[in-house]
Amino acid sequence: MPDVARTYEVRTFGCQMNVHDSERMSGLLEAAGYVPATPGAEQADVVVFNTCAVRENADNRLYGNLGQLAPKKAARPGMQIAVGGCLAQKDRDAIVSRAPWVDVVFGTHNVGSLPVLLERARVEREAQVEIAESLQTFPSTLPTRRESAYAAWVAISVGCNNTCTFCIVPALRGKEKDRRPGDILAEVEALVAEGVTEITLLGQNVNAYGSDIGDRQAFSKLLRACGRVDGLERVRFTSPHPRDFTDDVIEAMAETPNVMPQLHMPLQSGSSRVLRAMRRSYRQDRYLGIIAKVRAAIPDAAITTDIIVGFPGETEEDFQETLHVVREARFAQAFTFQYSKRPGTPAAEMPGQLPKATVQERYERLVALQDDISWAENKKQVGRTVEVLVAEGEGRKDDATRRLSGRAPDNRLVHFTRPDEPVRPGDVATVEITYAAPHHLLAEGEVLAVRRSRAGDAWERRTAAPADRPQGVLLGLPGVGAPPPTAVPAGGCDVR
Repeated sequence: MPDVARTYEVRTFGCQMNVHDSERMSGLLEAAGYVPATPGAEQADVVVFNTCAVRENADNRLYGNLGQLAPKKAARPGMQIAVGGCLAQKDRDAIVSRAPWVDVVFGTHNVGSLPVLLERARVEREAQVEIAESLQTFPSTLPTRRESAYAAWVAISVGCNNTCTFCIVPALRGKEKDRRPGDILAEVEALVAEGVTEITLLGQNVNAYGSDIGDRQAFSKLLRACGRVDGLERVRFTSPHPRDFTDDVIEAMAETPNVMPQLHMPLQSGSSRVLRAMRRSYRQDRYLGIIAKVRAAIPDAAITTDIIVGFPGETEEDFQETLHVVREARFAQAFTFQYSKRPGTPAAEMPGQLPKATVQERYERLVALQDDISWAENKKQVGRTVEVLVAEGEGRKDDATRRLSGRAPDNRLVHFTRPDEPVRPGDVATVEITYAAPHHLLAEGEVLAVRRSRAGDAWERRTAAPADRPQGVLLGLPGVGAPPPTAVPAGGCDVR
């Protein structure tokens, strides 16, 4: 490596698993001596694209970005560009063929190779393409540069055993591979020791956890074990699959105080006929039955979902079934998508591909219905007192409105009046909800209480770091007992 530390920037597209993988890429680069580029800098020495292959415009988005960088790279000797993630796993050599100024292409299974590939490309002065066909190192054993001092992702599995006809992710991420429960809890405990108070358990099919280790109740046991971690205040998980959503998981959610009253469970379609064509192994009645059980056990739970509009062969009657489920389920929010054809998936070759105008019209009807429901459900929160975990960057208008923002226990976004006393990201503010909009809540009165937290302390330590030290929180491989002197080296289609 050159004597002067080189700067890097990681640009992330796609799901939470990609966000988590990008934290690993950043940690690897910093362990190798790179430093984050200054925000607003003209260009980093190394730009890494962590790509997604789920949406139809993923290719165009990547190559558009690469095209913008081509002249900058030509004018800046020594600059490097790397492409990783799902699109890299899918397209492989085609990326270098279409964008020959790219230096490194690596896949979803060999994230840990990034620093070595960059150095090899620099020395050999030619592109390095390395795509592993199976997982080489579980990502959570790699060093991590976490962007948040108070909240963290914890991957409990990678890959997916499902065969949904619209999804290319299992082909790119591979079969499900579970981490050992002890390793997961060691990471959770290490995070809490660093000041983290909220974790999100992450997996392409998170509640299928245990299928790889032969324990059908492993996920509910893991939730209960997280409840015993002293100092861990909030536990979330994403994304579960209705097929694997069993009663023991609902019981664990209801009986574990730090598991939050929130559930994101993808629906995809309300039509049982379409679900069969999608190869989703549940039907409308099964899905609504789960919703009913969750609401019975956790009455105030906020339930969110994913829905695809315009799947091949979807009729108006099928679409009406989706609208029916939306009305019955009363989702707090729905992430809605127009079906996009992905080469390599069975759905791309199905008959009955719908005209764009039909899909757009149905999409608009669905969004309008869900917005009405979201607003009505949010109005039920007016008058309630909630504890808000103060966030950094959640409220883009906070400075102009003199507000702060954060998440309630059910994950609803809350904007609240800035109190006179200092409040840090990671602290907890108790507020009364006074107004509801479809996608957020307002607490316009005085803050009822502020609890300074270890997470706020961690944020304060991070922001007080000298300017020449990297921002973020570096976490290596968790272990049991005293940590080593130095740290040494994840929705898929349903991960939102």
